[in-house]
Amino acid sequence: MTTSPQDHVGQDRAGRERVGVWLVGARGSVATTTAAGRAALAAGLHPPTGLVTALPPFAGCALPALDDLVFGGHDTAATPLPKRAEELVAAGVLPPGLPAAVAAELAAADAEIRPGAAHPGEQLADRLAADIAAFTERNGLARTVVVNVASTEGSSTDPSPMYAAAAVAAGCPYVNFTPATGMRAPGLAERALAAGLPHAGRDGKTGQTLLRAALAPMFTQRALTVRSWSGANLLGGGDGAALADPAAAAAKNAGKARVLNDILGEQPEGTVHIDNVPALGDWKTAWDHVAFDGFLGTRMLLQTIWQGCDSALAAPLVLDLVRLLASAHAAGLAGPVPGLGFYFKDPDEGPAALGEQYAALLDLAGRLTRPAEPAEQARP
Repeated sequence: MTTSPQDHVGQDRAGRERVGVWLVGARGSVATTTAAGRAALAAGLHPPTGLVTALPPFAGCALPALDDLVFGGHDTAATPLPKRAEELVAAGVLPPGLPAAVAAELAAADAEIRPGAAHPGEQLADRLAADIAAFTERNGLARTVVVNVASTEGSSTDPSPMYAAAAVAAGCPYVNFTPATGMRAPGLAERALAAGLPHAGRDGKTGQTLLRAALAPMFTQRALTVRSWSGANLLGGGDGAALADPAAAAAKNAGKARVLNDILGEQPEGTVHIDNVPALGDWKTAWDHVAFDGFLGTRMLLQTIWQGCDSALAAPLVLDLVRLLASAHAAGLAGPVPGLGFYFKDPDEGPAALGEQYAALLDLAGRLTRPAEPAEQARP
């Protein structure tokens, strides 16, 4: 008698839930790094550096294992994932040899990518939802988490609400890792709540805003008056090209400004510039210049430089969010999930200061703790 690889729909033989990861922008740099990185971590080829859910406070959470994640997605690009991974090796984003080591996993994920849509449309949303539902059923998954990691678009052509609507129609938790509208389109959050679906967003916090969220509380806690806070960003790749659009850049800068306003209690003088430098590829450099007053009005300055690889910073956060949203969905949470503001520039809820956000994330981890084993099955 033959046996199925699953004893029950959505579970492997060990009884663990298999969870889908449906990436909008599935052949982009962030998505490719996420898929390749997940495979590398699951195989033990690299340590989980940057993966917050691998830290000790999350050891007791009922999170899906990395090797129980199944990848698919939508994209308008045609370059297959194995080729994209090789391109990221050439760009210094992925380590040499990794695409070959995880070739089977990349090919399997690429086989699950379906054509995306660049413009909104009701019939298109129905087709996108059908793609996600078919992926979940075809792979026997307990649930699928939809994550928007597509390049930022101008507001006049923003397809993100259509993808968010497709996620709701397919019964999937949703993450908006971009500054696009997503679940904040009129009525969508209410539909997600009514359907019992958790969601999180908006705009992943990976660089300059992460630093701002950590530094701004220092000034308020030390009673130092911030007079101005200005910044500049140089970046390339798909985001660099997209953010050359003033509407897209404005959406990005709004999240950066909100962090300072929420923490300092007012918006300090200053501006943020974003410049597209194609030669930088996936790498970015950000400068901050902070002027502040100390005791007796003494004027002082703080200047910072952040240089990082955007995809390598974002990918572990995407994996964190998938695991946390899947667990929240299994636990019956719906609507914006408290504690996940830690990951976003413009969070759906919660405080703006990084320390307070991390405390809220730990509170969420406590709510997602796996149930204790029955006494007769408890391990010594």
